[in-house]
Amino acid sequence: MSPAAAPEPRNAGFTLIEVLVALSIVAVSLSSIGALMATNVRATRIVDARLFRLEATRAVLAALPEREQLVPGVLAGEAGGHAWRIDVAPFDVGQIGVKPSLAWSAEVLSLTVRSPFAGPLQISTVRLRRREGG
Repeated sequence: MSPAAAPEPRNAGFTLIEVLVALSIVAVSLSSIGALMATNVRATRIVDARLFRLEATRAVLAALPEREQLVPGVLAGEAGGHAWRIDVAPFDVGQIGVKPSLAWSAEVLSLTVRSPFAGPLQISTVRLRRREGG
């Protein structure tokens, strides 16, 4: 080996400053990745809670009694850890400019599902119900 090929002792490694700069770059990169992962986990939990509420709402809607059995008032219960409440009230069709029917009455049906993990989900609709004797 010739003396010209041997490395000089001053250029043989990294300086302390170079090592600290490299470590700070790695630390910033890892903290950015950690923040991104935390955001993804939080978003996944929100979507998961919403899907559970939608599934509980779908189960309650599928188990509703027949049209004639669901009378005006409040019906409440729990399904899969989600509290639900159905409010049934008469709907005044005169407020929208429609002449009331003698055979049918309109009702407002409002379903609210409360989740232990997220806010309530509310679905409201108007349905027709055959009048007694009509």
